[in-house]
Amino acid sequence: MPSLDEQALQVLSTIKEPELDRSLADLGMLGRVRSDGGRLVVPLKLSNPAYAGKERLTETIRRALEDLPGVTHVEIDWQVEAKGREIGADDPVPGVRNVILVMSGKGGVGKSTVAANLALSLKRMGARVGLLDADIYGPSVPTMFGINGRPQSDGQRIEPLQRFGVKLMSIGFLLDDPKSAVVWRGPMLHGALLQFLKDVAWGELDYLLLDLPPGTGDVALTLAQRVSTTGAVIVTTPQEVALMDVYKSVSMAQKVGIKVLGVVENESYFICDGCEKRHEIFGSGGGQKVAEHAEAPLLGQIPMEPSVREWGDAGTPVVQASPGSSIAKAFQDVAEQLVTAVDATHEGRAGAGFTIDRSGGQNRRLPVAR
Repeated sequence: MPSLDEQALQVLSTIKEPELDRSLADLGMLGRVRSDGGRLVVPLKLSNPAYAGKERLTETIRRALEDLPGVTHVEIDWQVEAKGREIGADDPVPGVRNVILVMSGKGGVGKSTVAANLALSLKRMGARVGLLDADIYGPSVPTMFGINGRPQSDGQRIEPLQRFGVKLMSIGFLLDDPKSAVVWRGPMLHGALLQFLKDVAWGELDYLLLDLPPGTGDVALTLAQRVSTTGAVIVTTPQEVALMDVYKSVSMAQKVGIKVLGVVENESYFICDGCEKRHEIFGSGGGQKVAEHAEAPLLGQIPMEPSVREWGDAGTPVVQASPGSSIAKAFQDVAEQLVTAVDATHEGRAGAGFTIDRSGGQNRRLPVAR
């Protein structure tokens, strides 16, 4: 008589992903089924952690397997294996599938806040995530993640610090006095940045986010020359004075061959407690203008919310501190749109992936068959 694992595999071979009407095995989603007594663990692989069919597929699998004799419990082990960029022989981070730059045209638009909350949103989706504070002159990661201390080194590799499951590296971890200024010329800055990439033991990551300094300095140029980046996320606020600088960031990215994955409009609006009315304090439509200029999607609009500042100052970004809040949901929605945009850039490669079907006026995330 076949073992419980074999019986489960036979049942699973008949189950199809509902949108594509293709079997899980054909799509490369099905891992090795494990059993322990009457408990079955079914690994399912996703290249896009934002796959919208999780609940439906989970229920279908559970109903099918719970009918097998002796099965007492069915657990779905969702595993993220993001599709990745082209990696050359001299790439400084060969274990990182996607390198994503978080950029802004000017300071003060909340770029670091967006980067921190996106990193945690991706982690909450099941991805392996790292965040590199590439703003050498104004590091924010130590404060936003409430973490200090020197990274350990074996003389060859530096171990990144970890907080909330995200691997972190920042010049701030190496300063004796966090209030002291980093007074470096360009070559020293470039050397430190490249060391933070190639000498840090990032390991296997689905996404490494780089929080870049504001403006159009040569940090992005250095990265474009030395690292195969997946693309950039442009952060802006709605007002015109911010847009003029953001257009320059988009132009620079395009000139050095960095794909703009999308635009995030931060501080988009404010909803007051008393009237529940939406107040667009800094104007409206700025993010959409930038997105159209970049020929990229507007990934989302983040409202002004005091709790973002409060939790950030306390060392716990709001996505981690209050994941059920409306503001955390706004960041999570942006992260979902981002991973879908990333996945679309890799569309056509081998492996189970997901792309966007915009037919019928709706966005649906569909698997890409091998």
